Amino acid sequence: MKHFILFLCIPFFLSSQKDSELDKLSSAYAKKSFPILKELLSIPNDAFYPEEIERNVVWCETAFGQRGFSTQRIETSTVPLLLAERKHKKAKKTVLIYLQIDGQPVDSTRWFQESPYKPVLKKKNSEDEWEIIPWDNIQNYEDDWRVFARSTSDAKGPVAMFLAALDAAASEKIVPNYNIKIIMDFEEELGSPRLPDAVVKNAELLKADMLIIYDGPRHITNRPTLTFGARGIATIQLTTYGPAVPQHSGHFGNYVPNPALRLSKLLASMKDDEGKVVIPGFYDGIAIDADAEKILKAVPDDEAQIKKRLQIAETDQVGSYYQEAIQYPSLNIRGMQSGWIDEKVRTIIPGRARAEIDMRLVLESDPERLLKLIKNHIADKGYYVIDKEPTKEERLKYDKIATFTSEISYQSFRTDFNSEVGIWLRSALQNAFGEEPIMIRMSGGSIPISPFVTTLGIPAVTVPTVNRDNNQHSPNENIRLGNYREGIKTMIAILKEKL
Repeated sequence: MKHFILFLCIPFFLSSQKDSELDKLSSAYAKKSFPILKELLSIPNDAFYPEEIERNVVWCETAFGQRGFSTQRIETSTVPLLLAERKHKKAKKTVLIYLQIDGQPVDSTRWFQESPYKPVLKKKNSEDEWEIIPWDNIQNYEDDWRVFARSTSDAKGPVAMFLAALDAAASEKIVPNYNIKIIMDFEEELGSPRLPDAVVKNAELLKADMLIIYDGPRHITNRPTLTFGARGIATIQLTTYGPAVPQHSGHFGNYVPNPALRLSKLLASMKDDEGKVVIPGFYDGIAIDADAEKILKAVPDDEAQIKKRLQIAETDQVGSYYQEAIQYPSLNIRGMQSGWIDEKVRTIIPGRARAEIDMRLVLESDPERLLKLIKNHIADKGYYVIDKEPTKEERLKYDKIATFTSEISYQSFRTDFNSEVGIWLRSALQNAFGEEPIMIRMSGGSIPISPFVTTLGIPAVTVPTVNRDNNQHSPNENIRLGNYREGIKTMIAILKEKL
């Protein structure tokens, strides 16, 4: 009986030993890669400035070239995409990896540091506030310390993790049994407008068996996570008009119609008090069957904790819980502008009011149809709908005028849990962390992956690594260093996992 017990313990001991070795390796290469992370984060990467992007392209060419990759620019009408490729002996399959290099624009006045492009190391003080500590301390970091800079989490942090994982694998003579292609996107935060056409024109060059995306935050529990889909995105700019130029509210109040009020009423007419879109047909074609419900309910969300973190008392009722809510298309006012506020406020009737709207898309709904439904709804409210600034003649002829312009960035995608790439990644994370990863059917956010899925005909899965409370797209974006280390561990495990 003693021999039998010993036999049962041996596999567990070997597994624990392997985990310990992987932990040591990822920890060592996290520390070795911190200069790489700092250097990469120090390069401004706002895609509105192509000269900044060129510096990022050159940096990536050098970094991947030093690790045995051949690189090739895929030219577009603005900035290029960058393809890096490395072949391995006896490889029968090719994995395409998507990395995002650009970041959101910055408002440096709202960052609590000298510059969003000068990374700083911070830890919580006794008052539970983030305070800057010397960068050199990073070699003796604690998991809850963070690096603050633009793109730390979205998504240069994962790029540095991947480079560190490649270096760690090389040090241990770990050679993947698959070829690697990496596509680097430098306009993701602009909606990757040139990506779909580039994928069509370079389909043979990008040919692969599967796609993995190193982007996005883990589940809120911060456990290993795999995400099998994402919503797509379309945008709308909607403008209503008042007087040709702003007018004195004392002289013309009660006489000249206010475009801000009209826009507010128009937007309010699109949703009910529970946050549901009331435009007929908006949710058509979407059903959550028993199998989908089981998948959604398996995600360990704590609804009370989500509301506490967001500091909201109630949620919209598009779905009865978070995972269900993001299976539907959304209609969101992402910004509004009319007249002036705060220290610039003045007593005027504005000349116009504008709303910027984003619409998150799901696989079952046609974005062209949804845009048409919204445009028709505006017309049904009595508006003369055009796609340009109104002329003087149009202003005098029509009481209500709305300028409506839209753009479809990319569609949604969704991959089966039991696809080859899903089974492979699930096994890699199980081997690395000794537990089942959280499996998410679809994320609420959007990534420009559908052109690869539809044009190349390959399944795609996202491997998120960063902390969810990372302030991505906002001032004071950050990455938790425990997540950085575990991200490297995740990527080493995937490089090791046999296909």
